[in-house]
Amino acid sequence: MDQSEENLSGLYSSNECSQRGEIGLLSKSPKYSVCNNLFYDKYKVNRHLLVHSDDKSFKCSICLKSFSTKSHLNRHLIVHSNEKPFECSVCNKSFSRKSHLKDHLLLHSDVKPFKCSLCSKSFSKKSTLDTHLIAHNHEKPFKCSLCSKSFARKTTLKDHLLLHSNEKAFNCPVCNRSYSQRSHLNDHLPMHGNEKAFECSLCNKSFSRKSYFDKHLFFHNNEKPFKCSLCMKSYSTKSELSSHIIVHSNEKPFKCSICNKSFSRKSNLNTHSFVHSNEKAFKCSVCNKS
Repeated sequence: MDQSEENLSGLYSSNECSQRGEIGLLSKSPKYSVCNNLFYDKYKVNRHLLVHSDDKSFKCSICLKSFSTKSHLNRHLIVHSNEKPFECSVCNKSFSRKSHLKDHLLLHSDVKPFKCSLCSKSFSKKSTLDTHLIAHNHEKPFKCSLCSKSFARKTTLKDHLLLHSNEKAFNCPVCNRSYSQRSHLNDHLPMHGNEKAFECSLCNKSFSRKSYFDKHLFFHNNEKPFKCSLCMKSYSTKSELSSHIIVHSNEKPFKCSICNKSFSRKSNLNTHSFVHSNEKAFKCSVCNKS
């Protein structure tokens, strides 16, 4: 190899991803047609090509999941150990993978580089954008093998499967109450301190749960994102839509224990119950008549 060839730089490429890297001392740039990823050296190319092969010879002894490289297996094993060595310097939250920490840091920076082309909403993670796009398509690709219920998100399916197992893996450290979903535990925790950490900047009303706060904001915005597929009527919360859908089915699941009269909504049953108790719960503020 002469001096002119030594000064030339080339690229090792593998064609499906988006990283680039230059390597000197090469006069030609071998092209690999699997993906668009470019690498610094041939060793890294060969290691990367294992990802695209069907050969997954590194198997986890705990859950039997297989991987194409030993490094991927080692990274996976951290999940089983519950070890979270990557800590956020801003909020001290810990993660089992460095990539998860990098994604999390975007939340602190307010950088949202991934924009939806349909509604211009922006997201800090590409995975969140991908999940959001499924909502536009009303696609629910993740199906429960036990009851055939479908979900737009894989995480929602995983939470749903806990309901079938009756497993309540998330325990409250204060009262030991257990929940099948982490989100339910997170909603429960603020109630111990009577803390209402979520304050509306428009009316100063405070909420102990973020889910309640999010629902409240819909009313200020007059936003009604939950649409009935049968009559196209829209609602500001999913629970309101669920109550409405029962009307179309003529289903009346809420039955009075005294006279067996049935109702499509729980609120209607509650109102009906006053008839049996002779209680007059609604009082006129002008004349005090009930």
